Amino acid sequence: MEAAQAGAVERKQITPSKEKKEHALATRSGSKRRQEAARRKPGNSLMEPAETLRDYHRLMVRIRVFEGLSMRAFRSGLAGGYLHVYNGMEGTAVGWLSCVREGDPIIAAYRDHGYALILGMDPVDVMAEIMGRARGVSRGKGGSMHLYSAEHSFYGGWAIVGGHTAMGVGLAFATKYRGGDEVTHLFFGDGAANAGVLYESMNMASLWDLPVVFILENNEIAMGTRLEYHAADTHMHNRAEGFNIEHERIDGMNVLHVRKDALRIIDHVRKTQRPYFVEIMSFRFEGHGAADHDRSLYRSKEEEKEAGKRDPILLLEQYMLETGVMIEGDIKVVWKDVEQEMERAYKEAADMPKPEPHEVYENVYTDILPEEGH
Repeated sequence: MEAAQAGAVERKQITPSKEKKEHALATRSGSKRRQEAARRKPGNSLMEPAETLRDYHRLMVRIRVFEGLSMRAFRSGLAGGYLHVYNGMEGTAVGWLSCVREGDPIIAAYRDHGYALILGMDPVDVMAEIMGRARGVSRGKGGSMHLYSAEHSFYGGWAIVGGHTAMGVGLAFATKYRGGDEVTHLFFGDGAANAGVLYESMNMASLWDLPVVFILENNEIAMGTRLEYHAADTHMHNRAEGFNIEHERIDGMNVLHVRKDALRIIDHVRKTQRPYFVEIMSFRFEGHGAADHDRSLYRSKEEEKEAGKRDPILLLEQYMLETGVMIEGDIKVVWKDVEQEMERAYKEAADMPKPEPHEVYENVYTDILPEEGH
C-alpha cells in the first residue's frame, strides 16, 4: 500500500506542465483537421462502390468478433503466452491494407490478428496458432504475437517493442537490391516510436532511398502510459523531420479516409522510391493486453465513451444506412453470419492437436538436437 502511494506521489511530481497538458488534449481530440474528419460521415469525401463498402464492413466485423473469441481463448486457458486485441483500430488496417499491391511486404508488432485476417489468412489457422495447435500459421510455436505467412507477404507479428522496425527496413532494402517496385508497409505503435532502433532504421532508409512506409498506429496509450507522459512532442510524425523523410498525421477511425490517404501515400512512395512516415491516430477500446483489466489507471470512462462515438464500424454502418447501401436488417445478418463463422473456427481450432514434442526442434535457427550436443 505504501509503495502504491509512493508511486502515486512520484507520478504527481512529473505531471506535465499546463501548456503540455493542453497540447496533449488537442492531440487526443485531434488537430482541427482530425476533428473535422471525425465529424464527417464516412464517404462524404470519397465514394466507393456499394459492394466494396460491404466488404470493408464485413472485414472490420470479422476482426472485432475474432478478437472477442481470442480473448475468450486466453481467459479460458486455451491460449498460451500473451495476447493483444485490435478492437477500435480496425479502420486503420482495413483502410490501409485495401491499398497494398500483391507482393508488397507487410510487417507489424504483436497486435497482429487483424492484419492476418485482412490479408486472407484462414481464421481457423490463425486461431489455431493463438491456441498453440500444430495447424497454426507458425505451426503452433509462435502464438498470438508471432503470426506469419510468406504466402500472404506477411512477415510477422513481432513481440520485441520496436525491434521489428529494422527488419521492415531490411525488407525494403531487399526490394531495392532485387530491383523490384514493391513498397514495404511497416506498422508499429506509439510506444515503439521511442525505441532507438527505429531512428537508426529511419536514417538508413533515408540514406539509401528505400521504399518503406513507417506506419505509426498511435492509439495514444503506450501500454498504460499516456501519450503526453512519454512523448516530448505529442505529434510524433515530426520525428521524421530530422531524417529528411516526408511525414504527416491522418485520422485512423474512418476506414474510407484512411484508404484515401493510403492510396496517395503508397503511390507516392512507389514512384519516388523514398521512405514516408505517417502517424495514424486511433483508439484501442480494450486494454493493452488480455490481462489489462483496469483501464481506469490511465484513462477515464468519459474518454472511452467519447471515443466510442468514433467506432470505425459504427461510422461505416451509419454511412451505409444513410446512403441506402444497407438497411438495419442487412447489418444484423452480417454480424450473425460472422459470429457463426468465427465460433466454428474457434471450435475447430480448439479440437486440433498440439505439435508433437520432437517438433520443437524443427523450423528453428539450428538443426542441432540436444542429445547430439554441440
